[in-house]
Amino acid sequence: MGRPERPVDPGAGPVQRFAHELRSLRRDGGSPSYRTMAQRTGLSVTALSRAASGERLASAAVVRAYARACGADPDEWERRREAVAEEADSPYQGLARFEPGDRDLFFGRDRLAEEALRLVVDHRFAVLHGTSGSGKSSLLRAGLLPRLDALIRERDCDMELRLITPGTRPAATHERLLDPAPDGPERFVVVDQFEEIFTLCRDRTDRWRFVDRLLAAAEPASRLRVVIAVGGSFLPRCAQHDGLAHALRHHALAVRPMTRAELQEAVVKPATAAGLRVERELTARIVEEAADRPGALPLLSQALRETWRRRTSGVLTLAAYEAAGGINGAIAAAAEEVYGRLTAVQAATARRLLQALITPGEGSTDTRRPVSLADLREWPDPELPVVLDRLAGARLVLLDEGNVELAHEALITHWPRLQAWIETNRERLREHRRLSEAARLWTERDHDPCSLYRGTQLAVADLLFDRGTSDHDLTGRERAFLSASRVADSMERWKARRIQRRMRSLAVACTVVVVGALLAAHIAWQRGNAAELQNIRATALEAAALAAETQAVDPRTAALLSVASWRLDPSPVSRAALISTLAEPEDDVLTGPVLGDDDRAFLVDSGRTLLVAGTGTWSSWDVATHRAIGSGPLPDGRVAEADPAGRTLLTGGGRLWPLTPGAGTGHPGTDGRVLGFGADGHSYVVRDHGPDPEVRLRAVDGGRTLFEAGGDASPVPSPDDSLVAVCRPGRPPEVWDTTSKVARPGDWGTARAADCSSGTVVFGAGGARLAVATDTGVRVWDTATGRQLADLAGPATG
Repeated sequence: MGRPERPVDPGAGPVQRFAHELRSLRRDGGSPSYRTMAQRTGLSVTALSRAASGERLASAAVVRAYARACGADPDEWERRREAVAEEADSPYQGLARFEPGDRDLFFGRDRLAEEALRLVVDHRFAVLHGTSGSGKSSLLRAGLLPRLDALIRERDCDMELRLITPGTRPAATHERLLDPAPDGPERFVVVDQFEEIFTLCRDRTDRWRFVDRLLAAAEPASRLRVVIAVGGSFLPRCAQHDGLAHALRHHALAVRPMTRAELQEAVVKPATAAGLRVERELTARIVEEAADRPGALPLLSQALRETWRRRTSGVLTLAAYEAAGGINGAIAAAAEEVYGRLTAVQAATARRLLQALITPGEGSTDTRRPVSLADLREWPDPELPVVLDRLAGARLVLLDEGNVELAHEALITHWPRLQAWIETNRERLREHRRLSEAARLWTERDHDPCSLYRGTQLAVADLLFDRGTSDHDLTGRERAFLSASRVADSMERWKARRIQRRMRSLAVACTVVVVGALLAAHIAWQRGNAAELQNIRATALEAAALAAETQAVDPRTAALLSVASWRLDPSPVSRAALISTLAEPEDDVLTGPVLGDDDRAFLVDSGRTLLVAGTGTWSSWDVATHRAIGSGPLPDGRVAEADPAGRTLLTGGGRLWPLTPGAGTGHPGTDGRVLGFGADGHSYVVRDHGPDPEVRLRAVDGGRTLFEAGGDASPVPSPDDSLVAVCRPGRPPEVWDTTSKVARPGDWGTARAADCSSGTVVFGAGGARLAVATDTGVRVWDTATGRQLADLAGPATG
């Protein structure tokens, strides 16, 4: 057995990352020995092992042989090697931030870095703040930290520098770091991405304890000094804390945009240091486009990196800059280039991964979210390692200290595809972040059952994270938490039903006793038997007590018991029991079956029938009598919807399944996405798939198209399907006749304030009335004449 390879840090640079990828390729190929690989390729053992050492970039020939020996595509790995070769020599960072080791390429910020140095020297607690894209992290890491380190060495101070980010549990994670030993060196803590205390930390106690520990550095006797860097959009939240508010007023420095001279330096000097030249026309264009533009630095850096990739004979040209998309399009162009090379399966993985790296804003901007590699390895997705390597190779994501994160928040704001994904899934992303925090607390509390989801929380999670179909981006801990919540919910439902049955049995038995007591009371009264009357009063008290116990689970029986108690003995106790049960509104509880993970329950037929559909079967109950009234088979697939009348089910695969006896075995509904059934259940609305989707109203019986419109429309049929109200974004409603396919004229066409795409549209009076309800109010029209009947203003808001 050969000697084990020395560890290589993939975060140390592009060459080391490529070596790490080669090792992963060898491991995935069955871990052949280098001697075996040498026999397969004809190359030496030394050449092959050095290729994966991370010391230098191997030649294209060696990389091709290495890939072939591991059963991979040599052409693909040669392309990856070429990308690394370009990246390794690039004088521009792209979306990646500057690190302390990049000081020699960090230009244009000398004056601001000196100001930051004076600030932290004069104040034990200081703040750097600026808009996203202003260069705070790079200034902190490549501008301030090297200067601080040089100053400490120059003055021979007994002090250590530490760079941190808060993370999800800042106080707990960094507690020891923020408490230097009395006999040890002083500690200077530099906190980057301070806004993570709001975006990642959900524990308010931990958050403010961390802040207080940092602010303690301002005390003269403290052995701690602190500087934090925070995004400008989070300053109002920081100002909620008195200590932070004071620091923002007196010990803060704003990271302002670069001046024109500084921009020119940032463009030209890195190229000069690398032996390259920048066309004057290009420098002038970039300075003109980036000057006085907040958040432009990552856009500028990415545009320069893409221009460098297209350089001609050592010259960065204006033509190459324009081909790269310029300052406005370079990020999207680079991201789309990487995304376009992925297979369909890999593209789906990339979408899940990139969304997992986002924290959707709640009253603030969307931000980056680091995710641990250990959590990602729990995804049941074999394409994840490949996708992660591709995104990291293009510097769209960063691999750092066992975590993965977006290279910069400019990706969120300047890549339209990613923006669209976030907007489409914003609510699911928010619920996923809440689920992550709930699962973490459950684990920390030693799996305390009180921490599990229940009720609405569990119902929402079941809807958004359906097991096996939409839970691929959950970690093992999150899946375990949801499974435990589902098991606990099923157990609680089972216990509740058992208690109900026992209470009803007890109530029946007591009712028999009470009836017997009533008869005995009548006889005792006739005979004047005092002992019998005393026993009857005791029975009345027991009936009143039992009425109180059963009131919550069986109000009808409780009412009968309270009446019997009063009839036995009209005492104050029985009177109180009678009033209590009669004052309680009667809730008739229908206890249905325990729902499995793939079961759906619907109230249909105007609330008169409970319909439960699951894997392979359906069943229905009469809500009034609690009796089962029907059941039957279902095709494979999850049920998505039931029509309001309870006659037809729609499966997730678009198959319509009739529930009425003798109606056959169902028929294909559509290959599009069903948006809902009509009010009477005789029609349904579907949006077709494809590049130019259309929305159609179709008849349940046979699938005949009754009406169709463009994909941005939202049609609402009348109860008899003779009319369709159509809503389009930013436009008033339209009313169409489904028989003549002609739009009806009416006052609704001039109702500019009634943008029905953001409101609720309903037909009333059998289709004779149309109403649109929005935030501004409700408008009602007569569908026959088109005349407006009412314009009701909504409640005032302030």
